[in-house]
Amino acid sequence: MTPDRSLSRRRLLGAAGAGALAVGAAGVGGFAYGHETDEAPPTGVDKATYPFHGPHQAGITTPAQDRLHFASFDVTTDSREELVALLRTWTAAAREMTAGTPVGDGAPTSYDAPPTDTGEALGLSASGLTLTFGFGPTLFEKDGQDRFGLRDRRPAALRELPHFPADNLDPARSNGDLCIQACAHDPQVAVHAIRNLARMGFGTVAMRWAQLGFGRTSSTSTRQATARNLLGFKDGTANLKAEDPDNVEKFVWVQEDDDAAASWLAGGSYLVARRINMHIEPWDRTSLREQETLVGRNRDEGAPLSGGTEFTQPDFDLQGRDGPLIAVDAHVRLAHPTQNKGVKMLRRGYNFTDGSTALGRLDAGLFFIAFVRDPVEQYIPMQTRLSSQDALMEYLQHTGSGLFAVPPGVGSKSGFVGETLFA
Repeated sequence: MTPDRSLSRRRLLGAAGAGALAVGAAGVGGFAYGHETDEAPPTGVDKATYPFHGPHQAGITTPAQDRLHFASFDVTTDSREELVALLRTWTAAAREMTAGTPVGDGAPTSYDAPPTDTGEALGLSASGLTLTFGFGPTLFEKDGQDRFGLRDRRPAALRELPHFPADNLDPARSNGDLCIQACAHDPQVAVHAIRNLARMGFGTVAMRWAQLGFGRTSSTSTRQATARNLLGFKDGTANLKAEDPDNVEKFVWVQEDDDAAASWLAGGSYLVARRINMHIEPWDRTSLREQETLVGRNRDEGAPLSGGTEFTQPDFDLQGRDGPLIAVDAHVRLAHPTQNKGVKMLRRGYNFTDGSTALGRLDAGLFFIAFVRDPVEQYIPMQTRLSSQDALMEYLQHTGSGLFAVPPGVGSKSGFVGETLFA
């Protein structure tokens, strides 16, 4: 880091004014609720449906939708039977909601009983809803206790993520026994799904934390343009795409012989969730030259600073007058597969804004989601390097964290999510 860059950032970090904050909050707040994707939405996207059944859960290689409601739950029962019953109930409801139909027809069994569906999505289409379920490490063992007879089936890679350098994790926004990722093109459809699943879980699970997201920050299909994060840059240019089945098979889907104790996870994946707050106000006072130097790409087109277009491979050896054109501490360099033993991941992150902080700054950033075959090899080493060496970290702070094993898809109408684990 040059002395000039360090000095400029120190000045910027201390220069946030109340008037500027008000303008920033209004601007990003409006963006949050009026965001449109880079490309025109496909015809009939509001009526899109994705199959619930299949070898893999939907919501992973599915073309990333525009909205997210992610929820983590703690299991409050000690009964394995009650837990399995809830997973069966959730599966049945997920079949209905992803097809665009109300839960249980939406009517009460008695006029004096609550309706089977909360009703706020009545008249709305499925809007591309997908529901993806995952199991946290504490479902298998917590405080040394084998809670549901699952300890011997816990995958070796399913552990609480380490505390990376510069992490400032909030326990109330981290981890959990179960997780559900609801993605849709209509935020009300996504919220409706989580609301109904949480309602069904009353007495068996309790919501630990949740996160709303808007404006996908990753493309999971070649049909989608690369989206932008709240720093204004294109995000996930090198992301895995569904149209690259060989690499998806290699880097996303768990194989049966990956872990002898966890053959039940074959066809599934691991979900990494990280809540990343962005220091929006200092960033907005940083010169475009420095922003591009920190990221390693130009802002308009997303091309690497070594030249070319967005999808041109960065040339990390190309030199300029003051050293490499892509700085040694640039985000693109440290995150690129060529700098991480060739490993890749499938990202499905979302922007978020959650009001303001106690300091009157925007509580906003990126809710990072990635699906990987092996978090020990594909995520932890890279994040360790980024946390300690990435110059962009001066504008980022990780405040939430979680790792979940995502079981394979439900193969039949009589099956349920996690059936292979509990078999």
